[in-house]
Amino acid sequence: MTINPQLKTDLAFLDDRRAAMTETLRAWCAINSGSTNLDGLRTMHAALAEAFAALGAEAETVPSAPRSVVTDDGEKREQPLGDMLRLVKRPQAPVRVLLTGHMDTVFDADHPFQSETFLDDDTLNAPGAADMKGGLLVMLNALLAVEQSSLAEQIGYEIIINADEEIGSHGSASLLTEAAKRAHFACVYEPALADGTLAGARKGSGNFAAIIRGKSAHAGREHHLGRNAIAAAADFIAAIDKLSGAREGLTVNVARVDGGGPENVVPDLAVVRFNVRLEQPEDAAFFEGAVKHVIADIDGRDGYRAELTGGFTRPPKPMTAKLKAFFEALKATGDELGIGIAWVPTGGCCDGNNIAAAGIPVIDTLGVRGAHIHSAKEYAKLDSLVERAKLSALLLLKIANGELPNPGLLEEAA
Repeated sequence: MTINPQLKTDLAFLDDRRAAMTETLRAWCAINSGSTNLDGLRTMHAALAEAFAALGAEAETVPSAPRSVVTDDGEKREQPLGDMLRLVKRPQAPVRVLLTGHMDTVFDADHPFQSETFLDDDTLNAPGAADMKGGLLVMLNALLAVEQSSLAEQIGYEIIINADEEIGSHGSASLLTEAAKRAHFACVYEPALADGTLAGARKGSGNFAAIIRGKSAHAGREHHLGRNAIAAAADFIAAIDKLSGAREGLTVNVARVDGGGPENVVPDLAVVRFNVRLEQPEDAAFFEGAVKHVIADIDGRDGYRAELTGGFTRPPKPMTAKLKAFFEALKATGDELGIGIAWVPTGGCCDGNNIAAAGIPVIDTLGVRGAHIHSAKEYAKLDSLVERAKLSALLLLKIANGELPNPGLLEEAA
């Protein structure tokens, strides 16, 4: 397959962008924008606003709602989150696309991984290089190519760059849902795998905390008067761990237990934090019913109180007919560029889950090729900056000129 000559000309804008994109990526990765580092997020927000101003879109800063967290001592409090950046251009255009990404990383201000290393001429090891500052650059440059094309007036877009994706998008989920309802389809710029494979269907996810309170007592003289919260937490953990596999694809991961103190004191508090993944939407109700039964059992014991907090924030993203058609359109686009496109189901989740739940098809790994995200070994392949920008730009242009169908306008049963 060969590219339409006019579209090939439009994409030529990106041919010499690698050096500039690399330098921008290095500058962005040097800004610590961990999800709880509000100062760093403000700095990153300003850098993104400056870079994305080149699109000439209407821009605004949107505050994120705070999220409720459980402290190590079992208290609930509101945690402030970083602001979102929202840009809108040509909202009444015939083709309307939502593009999203996140500015936050998992590396907080005190994390030891703060600097870059070139593993070779094409591989940058840096915090957020793949997940997903590289993806934000891919998005920006794809849209810059669209803006200088002859088809720009046919494409309208809304961009949302949030600051809390890595901690569940509690403060930005509602805006993402609202924006999805204004678009035909969506593109999200999480990283692809190192070989370019994309995520297809995704599991849903929920984060929970169980707060279990007992009664403190001297472990020697008055052990019988105490109510050991950690022992009760152990019963709780054993019960919910057995729920893994109770439905196909359902897993429970107990990640952390806080509480306890000196060995000679019966502990009166335990906080159990855990994550749940599931494939089918109806399994959320099944799990919540089961875990509430376990909590009620602990809470009903003499001298104990137990409370469950949290919930499911990422619904499952199934491979619908519309989504499969969107992937096939991307595959055809990749073929024209000499890029092989494949996708696999994954247990991971992202904002694509929430966008899909709003009813539009979304491909959510259109960012750079990379690997080892969420670790100090994270890297991005620099040759994929231009490669993936061309892929997104050509996809949008081909939908705009009618060479590809608008995936959001297809019948679901097609």
